[in-house]
Amino acid sequence: MTAIGRPRGFDADEALQAAMLVFWRQGYEGASLADLTDAMGITKTSMYAAFGNKEQLFRKALARYDEGPASYALRAVEKPTAREVATAFLNGAVRTTTQPDGPPGCFGVQGSLAAGESGEPAREILSEWRNNGRRLLETRFRRAVDEGDLPAGTDAGRLALYVMTVAFGIAVQAASGVSRADLQRVADAALRTLEGV
Repeated sequence: MTAIGRPRGFDADEALQAAMLVFWRQGYEGASLADLTDAMGITKTSMYAAFGNKEQLFRKALARYDEGPASYALRAVEKPTAREVATAFLNGAVRTTTQPDGPPGCFGVQGSLAAGESGEPAREILSEWRNNGRRLLETRFRRAVDEGDLPAGTDAGRLALYVMTVAFGIAVQAASGVSRADLQRVADAALRTLEGV
């Protein structure tokens, strides 16, 4: 006979959403266990049982961010042309980092700011996350070159780095309180520099 465990008593999906918002607002190091468990509405014991330690919870929160607010990136690389990819990517960055009902900026940038030694895992996790995003764009732009959508001499890696740099610059400025309208103008200006690329 198998013993039936006690039900969790909380919605794990809602708790993870709450943790994602805490990490997004406060960063890895700034988010204390008390901040996290208070926002999640659970005890530390329940947090550890359901999500693991703080670093494991951070990884799960980042995955949640990737599937939710940052999912514009995966949709962008599915666009039919490189121009549409860059447009969707930068416009998605503007929308995501300036949501009226969410923290300003980007989880992938805010999560590791001002992190000391204890924040090293978050810095490494987010560095890899950002590099994966750049590689995703580079692969898509390389395909655009192969298909003749971009000129043969286009450096797909440099183009991906440019788009990522503008996107993360938008995120930093959004966290500083720059308006959505102003950041959209920045994205539009960056896209104009890509004319004929």
